[in-house]
Amino acid sequence: MTRFTRRNFLKSSLVLGTACSILPSNATPLYIPSKVMKGETAPSNRIHIGLIGAGRIAKDHDLPGVLNLPDTRVVAVCDLDAKRLENARSTVEKYYMEKENEKEVNVRTYEHYEELLAQEDIDAVVICTPDHWHAKIAIEAARAGKDIYLEKPTSLTIEEGRLLSNAVNASGVIFQLGTQQRSMPQFRFACELVRNGRIGKLEEVEIRLPGDPAGGNATEMPIPEGFNYEKWLGTTPYVPYTVDRVHPHEGYGRPGWLRCQQFGAGMITGWGNHHFDIAHWAMGTEYTGPVEIKGEAAFAHEGLWDVHGDYHTEMKYANGVIVRGVTESPEKPNGVWFKGSEGWLYVCRGSYKASANEPDTNASSPLQASDTKILKEKLKETDIHLIESDNHHRNWIDAVKSRIPAISPAEVGHRSCSACLLQHIAMLLKRPLRWDPVMERFLNDDEANAMLSRPMRFPYQIAKSW
Repeated sequence: MTRFTRRNFLKSSLVLGTACSILPSNATPLYIPSKVMKGETAPSNRIHIGLIGAGRIAKDHDLPGVLNLPDTRVVAVCDLDAKRLENARSTVEKYYMEKENEKEVNVRTYEHYEELLAQEDIDAVVICTPDHWHAKIAIEAARAGKDIYLEKPTSLTIEEGRLLSNAVNASGVIFQLGTQQRSMPQFRFACELVRNGRIGKLEEVEIRLPGDPAGGNATEMPIPEGFNYEKWLGTTPYVPYTVDRVHPHEGYGRPGWLRCQQFGAGMITGWGNHHFDIAHWAMGTEYTGPVEIKGEAAFAHEGLWDVHGDYHTEMKYANGVIVRGVTESPEKPNGVWFKGSEGWLYVCRGSYKASANEPDTNASSPLQASDTKILKEKLKETDIHLIESDNHHRNWIDAVKSRIPAISPAEVGHRSCSACLLQHIAMLLKRPLRWDPVMERFLNDDEANAMLSRPMRFPYQIAKSW
C-alpha cells in the first residue's frame, strides 16, 4: 500500500492539473491550497526541499530564494565538498532557529546526491552544481519523481538537453530553469512590446555578453581533505586537481571551472542562457531554434582557462530575424537589444546581481527605447500578455502546488541553451552551419553533428532510458 503523504496527494492531482492547462482561458484552474491540509505553513504541509550543490550561486541566490518562502522547508543539503556541505547545513539550521524561533533543527547532509534523491519525504530539489552535472542530476531527479529547480545552463551538450527535456515531460514533474530574468518586470515588458509590434517588424536582436580572461594555474596540487574530486569530475575526463580548475579553498569567489571548456562553454551559456532565452521569448521562438549559425571567437592557447573571450556570432531564424551575439563594451552594455522597422528597445538587469561577484551590466537604465513613447504606451486588453512572475522561486513553488507548468519549463530551457551551444560549436569550427531545429541535427555536416554530444566517463554516463 502506498503511504499517504502530501507529496503523493499532489502527484495524484497530476492528471487533473494537466487537464487544467488546456481549459479555456476564462476557466478557473483546479488548485488545492495546502491550507486545506491543516494550514498552509504548517511544517508537515510545506514543500520539502533538498539542495544539491552548495557553492556560490546556492549560497547567494537559490538557498535564500527558497528559505524565504513560508510554504517551503529545506530538509537536506548535498555537496562533494565537506566544508561547503557543513556551511550549508549550518546556514539552514540557523535560519529556522532565528526566523522561526525553533529550538532544535536537524538538516540532513549527504555527500552523494543519489542518496538524497532516494528519500521519500523530499518533494523537490534545487540543483546548483557545476554545469557539467546539471543534466545528469536533473534527469535522475525527474525519474525519482522530484520536482526540480535547476540552475542554468540546462546542459553541457545538446544531446543531454534533449534527454533532460524528455525525462521531465515523461515523468510529469514540475521543472523550473533558473533563468530568473523571466521574473523581472522589465524583461517581460520588453518582450511584450516586441511581440505586440511597438517597434514595428522585428529585424535584429543583439545579445551582449562579457568574455572570460585567459590564465589559471594548471600545476597539479594535493586534493583538499573532505573533497570528492574524482566524483566532482563526473562525466568529464580525469585531469589532475588544481584549485583554479575547481573552486576556492576558502570563500565563495568565482570558480575556475566556469572558465574551462571541460565543464562548460563559458559566458555563451553561463550568461547567454539568460539573454538568448529573452530573445526567444520576445520572438515567440521558444520551442524551435535557428536555421543558420556562424561565429568566431578568441580562445586562449596558454594557461588553464580556455573558454571563449571576445566573440561575434550570428544566427538566422526561419522568421527572417537575425540574432547576433557580441562582446559587451561601453557602447554596447550587457543586455538584449531589439531592432525593429520602427525603433529599438534595450533591456538589462540594471543593478540586480544574482551573486556578490557578478559583473556589472554597466547600463544607465534597465529598459530603454529609441522613443520614450514606446515605453509609456500601455498594453491593450487585446494585446499579447506574457505570464507574470515577480519571484522565480515563488513561481516554481506555486507550480509545484498547482501542477501547472512554471514560467521556465524544461523544453523552453533546452531550446535557449541549444541556441548557445550551437554558437559555441560555430566558434570552434569557424565556418557557417545549417541547423534543423525539428530533428536537432546539422545538415550534411558529420563533424558538427559529432559535437552534439561528448563521451562520458565510466561510471557517470547518463542512462538514456529507464
